[in-house]
Amino acid sequence: MRDPRVWIVPILILVVGALVLYPLAFLITESFNIGDPQIFPPEEWGAGNYIQLFEEPRVIGNTLLVASIATVLAVVFGFIQAWILTRTQIPGRDRLERLMELPYYMTPLIGALAWGVLLGPKTGLVNQVWRSVGFSSDFFNIYSPQGIAWVMALFEGTVAFVMISAAMKSMDPSLEESSRVLGAGKLRTALRITLPMVAPGVLSATIFVFAEMLGSFAAAFVLGIPGRFYVVTTAIWESTLSYPPDYGHAAAMGLSLFGAMLITLGLARVIMRHGSYATITGKAFRPRPMDVGGLRYPLMGIAWGYIAVAVILPLAALTLTSFQRFATVIIPQMQFTLANYRTAFALGSLGPAFANSMILGVTVSSVAVPVIAVLAWIIYRTTMPGRMLMEYVVMIPAAVLWAWINIPIPLYGTLWLLGIAYFTVFLPLGLRTIAGVVSQVDKSLEECARVCGASWVYQMRTVTLPLLRPGLVAAWLLIFIASVRELGVSVFLMGPNSKVIAPSIVSSWLSASSELSAAMALLQTVMVFIAVAILFRVARQVTGTQA
Repeated sequence: MRDPRVWIVPILILVVGALVLYPLAFLITESFNIGDPQIFPPEEWGAGNYIQLFEEPRVIGNTLLVASIATVLAVVFGFIQAWILTRTQIPGRDRLERLMELPYYMTPLIGALAWGVLLGPKTGLVNQVWRSVGFSSDFFNIYSPQGIAWVMALFEGTVAFVMISAAMKSMDPSLEESSRVLGAGKLRTALRITLPMVAPGVLSATIFVFAEMLGSFAAAFVLGIPGRFYVVTTAIWESTLSYPPDYGHAAAMGLSLFGAMLITLGLARVIMRHGSYATITGKAFRPRPMDVGGLRYPLMGIAWGYIAVAVILPLAALTLTSFQRFATVIIPQMQFTLANYRTAFALGSLGPAFANSMILGVTVSSVAVPVIAVLAWIIYRTTMPGRMLMEYVVMIPAAVLWAWINIPIPLYGTLWLLGIAYFTVFLPLGLRTIAGVVSQVDKSLEECARVCGASWVYQMRTVTLPLLRPGLVAAWLLIFIASVRELGVSVFLMGPNSKVIAPSIVSSWLSASSELSAAMALLQTVMVFIAVAILFRVARQVTGTQA
């Protein structure tokens, strides 16, 4: 029988390459357009758009500043939480691990709106309390670069947690136990043994989170636009929606993000090339958390503290605001009402937008995960020519995919185009999630299957994919939620018959009050929580049936 790799691999490479390279080709061409921006292909060519970037480096500098701060914070949050919840024995560990998913469900858009309600200048709830006790200035202005980075890190920290915890769960605990037997303390063991052995997961999380931060739109839009603080994504948004649209300048800015991502990925490959990180071998083991003694309650407090700051406090702020005519924490001034919810339901667009988001989430994640699993195997398990180039190609940031607006087939404004764009946008998310686990699986396990006569398909089905199950499950869940919460691409490609939930909330924020936006944001959060709970229940039933 002919090896299926002969046709499966080339087809995947062609399809994925076309989806990613088409918008990239459009942007490269358009970035040299110095004539009429609405004519494609360009009539006049030149490097004026790139020269303009160097003449006005403020936007690029803003983007790198915010992305760097947010990435460091998110990876630190994710690593600490992953270590506490997967490698230590603390009370309520399983419950806390499930709660760690909540910030990702809430989305940066909801978080930005919530923290705008909490720490907006003068009118923010926390700043109102701060001024009411005698201070003349605000406690903190969330409409700042540091505020944007804080919100982005809080709601991407859970992505880093999922990636790093998947690697920690796959690590042989005997390595840590040996360190403890030889006299190393808990902190030294974590820094000298745990951290190096989960380096693929940490590095994958850092690369992906940094790419996400570079292409982040929601937090920068909600918290940056009022203060005229622009990053690349919001500058692209302004350029494409201005009249006449400046597609050339937007294309040059998008490609600058792609260049930054290529440099980051190259550095990561250099680092990974100098170490061996395989911790899953043919030797059986059972992950065992360590006993941390009296530290279990402080560590539990740290874990709960993240949940409180990322979930409980923002939801409480949104809830309080959504039931008021004018948001305030001054009790005598509070005027409670249901008018915001009545208005939200009366708009009539919330239900269809949410349904479209759910359809896209389930479809895109179910199609993407098996495709990405094979791509990860090609990139990290074969010597196929061009495999390294494929890794660079799929890491294209979301900020360049607005180019699908110029797709040559009549799909603009449909769910089909949104689905194609989502699939392309979330390739890096799935690849980085699975890559850390792939690096930990010893190649000898697959080689044993092949020596015993297993075909490539049988080896993938019975050996490789079962070992990758933690990464595959994490990738499906991350892509599903990312699809439901997607804003950056949707705001460019959404049509009147393909509305999705996140742009609908932004539209409310732009045209109405923060109180109405809070009500819509809270409704979206509740709907997402309900949908995820149903999905988990169905998944458990399917797993139980198979068992």
